[in-house]
Amino acid sequence: MPATPTPPGRASAVDADRAPVHAQPPPDDAHVVVEDVPTVRVHHPSDLLGAVLSVVGIVLVLALATYAPNTTTGVAEDVQGFATILARILFVPVQGLEAVLVLVVPLAVLAELAIRRLGRQVLEVVAAALVGVLLNEAIRFVVVHWATEDLAVALSIRDDGDWLLTLPPAFALVTALLTVAGPRGRRRTVDWSWSVLWITAGVLLITARVSLPGLVISLLVGRVAGMGVRYLSGVQSERAYGRALIAGIRRAGLQPARLSRVADDTTDADAERLAQREGTPPVELDGTPAARALTRATGHRVYQLTTDAGEELDVVVIDGDRQVVGGLARMWRSIRMRGLEGRSVVSLRQATSRAALLAYAARAAGVRTPRLLSIAEAEDSMLLVQERPGAAVPLADLPPERLTDELLQEIWAQLRLAHAAGVAHRALTSGVVLVDDLVGRPVVWITGWEQGDVASSELARRMDVTQLVAMLALRVGADRAIESAAAVLPDHGIATVGPLLQTIALPRETREEMRAHKQVLADLRTALVARLPEASVEPEQLVRFGARTVVTILLTVVAIFAIFASINVEEIGEALAESDWRWSVLAFGLGMSTLVSAALAFVAFSPVKLPVWRATLVQTAATFVALAAPAGIGPAALNLRMLTKRGVSGPLSAATVALVQVSQFVVTVALLLGLTIVSGSNESPLPISPAVLIAVGIVAALVGASLLVPRVRQWVLAKSLPTLRRTWPRLIEVLGQPWRLALAIGGNLAMTLGYILAFDACLQALNQDATLIQVALVYLAGNTAGALIPTPGGMGTVELALAGTLASVTGINLGVATSIAVLFRALTYWLRIPFGWAAMRFLQRRGEL
Repeated sequence: MPATPTPPGRASAVDADRAPVHAQPPPDDAHVVVEDVPTVRVHHPSDLLGAVLSVVGIVLVLALATYAPNTTTGVAEDVQGFATILARILFVPVQGLEAVLVLVVPLAVLAELAIRRLGRQVLEVVAAALVGVLLNEAIRFVVVHWATEDLAVALSIRDDGDWLLTLPPAFALVTALLTVAGPRGRRRTVDWSWSVLWITAGVLLITARVSLPGLVISLLVGRVAGMGVRYLSGVQSERAYGRALIAGIRRAGLQPARLSRVADDTTDADAERLAQREGTPPVELDGTPAARALTRATGHRVYQLTTDAGEELDVVVIDGDRQVVGGLARMWRSIRMRGLEGRSVVSLRQATSRAALLAYAARAAGVRTPRLLSIAEAEDSMLLVQERPGAAVPLADLPPERLTDELLQEIWAQLRLAHAAGVAHRALTSGVVLVDDLVGRPVVWITGWEQGDVASSELARRMDVTQLVAMLALRVGADRAIESAAAVLPDHGIATVGPLLQTIALPRETREEMRAHKQVLADLRTALVARLPEASVEPEQLVRFGARTVVTILLTVVAIFAIFASINVEEIGEALAESDWRWSVLAFGLGMSTLVSAALAFVAFSPVKLPVWRATLVQTAATFVALAAPAGIGPAALNLRMLTKRGVSGPLSAATVALVQVSQFVVTVALLLGLTIVSGSNESPLPISPAVLIAVGIVAALVGASLLVPRVRQWVLAKSLPTLRRTWPRLIEVLGQPWRLALAIGGNLAMTLGYILAFDACLQALNQDATLIQVALVYLAGNTAGALIPTPGGMGTVELALAGTLASVTGINLGVATSIAVLFRALTYWLRIPFGWAAMRFLQRRGEL
């Protein structure tokens, strides 16, 4: 559908190049047919980020004013030392500067916006100023009525001997107003108004008219209001559309005759809004299957270009306002993932340069990918003009009968060419792999190299292989996917895929497909082991932490602050001053002895003969693995690895490890119940109130009633029966050998008692008394409660659970109880980690792990 730009009279001079594209174009562009749906207003993620960072800044200033008042006061006094000099050179009264700031600046900015006929922006500016003042006064109300006296004083100045709270609303108003009014480079009044704002702020601070924290908070409140309004309302798009886009293509050395936008996820909504605003039928966009797949894979705008010479090309438009989202996503992945995202490309030019570099590198490696012809800049966008991949269609659109073995091998051959030159794609999906036919033979193209790497690491190339195997398995099955890889890649290259067969290692598009076919990854592991029995399919640790870990850490920090707010610091100091280091040495030794006890239980259940020394080293190495695995998972994983390395089949190894864990749980629960019964004597009464007993009874009744519901019962059976089926044959075999059963029970008891005695030694080290039964109950209950939250090694949760249980059961001061719990964990967890690292290295060199 032909479309033409709006006459210049219908838009401002600033935004003329981005006017809707269906009005009369300038004479120079009259012959160019443009089909597009421009986004007039965009919601910049950078505005949301700025608002969030400003809120964080307000919190930090309030915290600094509360906990480090001397710092803020000292800075303010240093600045105010210039007051005498300023009084000599300042010829404008301070009241005059305030009047300019409050009256002249808002009127000047509003007048310029009105002259430019930017009515909507005038309303946004007024709304932001009003929100800024309201937020500022809300903080003032909170400080006056609810804040501590120290915080109120930190935000105040001395006035005739009295403290006067200074949160100047004028600064919040003007800051919010200028934030929404527009960039300094395009609004002359905004340019000099920011200068007036900073000069006034400096003068008021130097002359002690405002406090430093109060002034900073008001400025940040204005930024929060301004950026919040900008994000919610949106700002005028600075992307290249219409004449600006055509001019950019001409700067790339091409003469456009027709430019047609490829439909994507946003075009339908934009077309509907444009049609409603202009009263015209909505623009209908389409595009070749390859172009539609490219815009889905990259997230960029894609246009199909026809030049005056009749060339059919594609134009990829990278918009600057989208780079903030990409930069934040890469930063988050680099923090959360291990080695999967190490790039820090944020700016528009850096992203474009990287895309061009990858396109040239892939082409030079011999990979069939569209040739990049030219690059140009237009407005806040960068244009990449490239060849069109003929009549190729995405792999996702191919019918099953076209997925021949020859085609699969050609796909692998293209990836092998890239890897041979050190180029990795990092985002292989069914949308970037294109297929065409040439004289009856399949021709494969690979596009979308923007996220790739040159001089790539081995991990990046392994990721490519994993992504391609998973993507092909979704279409041809796991067996054919593995066989197609084996026809091109060496066995050692395929074997490295197993540990990376995880959804976190796959691109978003493939992950979404995996949700509907959850069995594919398991089928791939089975097919891989069937072809290469020695291949490892144990998942590699790719994620440093998950959302659950973040929530747990936040809750732990809150709990720690709550504890420190209620503890008696003097009592803790006295306890630490009178502590006996010899008891700490004993506690460390008892903690190390639990590794031998755990090894004995493992040896007892093992189906093959294991040296106790090697088994002990495995338990020691697990203390190092626990840094990245939830409590109890590290030993289980290493036990499983040791058994498989010694030739034990996978199912039998899993059954043995499960039996070890079940036996530890049963022994712990039995010991806890036994000690609870014994504690009912007069020797050691526990403070268990009738209310607690009633609560336990209610919980037990609810659990029993829930099991009467068929779905709940089926869920419980589904979770428990697989473990029972695995462990039952091994349990029957162990019961036939009483010495194994006795060794296992003895080892588990010795391990539990070792921890209990170590905990008791920590109490003695800090001169605290409790009966052994109390200590045992506290350790078992606290350790079990803390381990329910799967943090790495139980960090944070175990300490808090032990401290809280110890304080409630024995009546020890909560601060001292926390010190005991931290000392216990330091001696029985943290100090063992170096030994675990050394054991891990030794076992890896010997081939045991």
